[in-house]
Amino acid sequence: MTSRSGGMPLAVFPASFDPVTNGHLDIIERARSVFDELIVAVATNVSKSGLFNTEERVGILKEVLRDVPGIRIDVVEGLLVDYAQQVGARVVIRGLRAMSDFEYEFEMALMNKHLYPDLETVFMMTSQKYFYVSSSRLKELIRFGSDVSAFVPPIVYRKLREKLAGT
Repeated sequence: MTSRSGGMPLAVFPASFDPVTNGHLDIIERARSVFDELIVAVATNVSKSGLFNTEERVGILKEVLRDVPGIRIDVVEGLLVDYAQQVGARVVIRGLRAMSDFEYEFEMALMNKHLYPDLETVFMMTSQKYFYVSSSRLKELIRFGSDVSAFVPPIVYRKLREKLAGT
């Protein structure tokens, strides 16, 4: 699957990134090693209320990924397939942790393929050290005073503490 220029096609890694975790960063790094260009797309999850607003999430990602070449940070509003067509992406990157992730992501990939037949979904398994890390779990832990600094970049840890721990 090469692009017209001979390189790998443009890929999009969409997620809410509320907040970005080291697990997300691991997938970004690995996807970037495969694709010439990767759009890290902040998506709004309509079924969840976010801790950080979209502007904050984009700002955090820009700071954390500022030295990584071949990365663009953008916002997805609406359907991912419409966004992918708009930016010319042919690949969606999705990270998988558990079987429950697979079931949801498999159904989503099939629907996306139906809506945009040229779009491929590439599943990347999470690294073993991040298997149990989720943004939701980290937010819950920090509310109770736990140290989650091993699972997020320093800026995220600081901002989580400011928002949830009151320090």
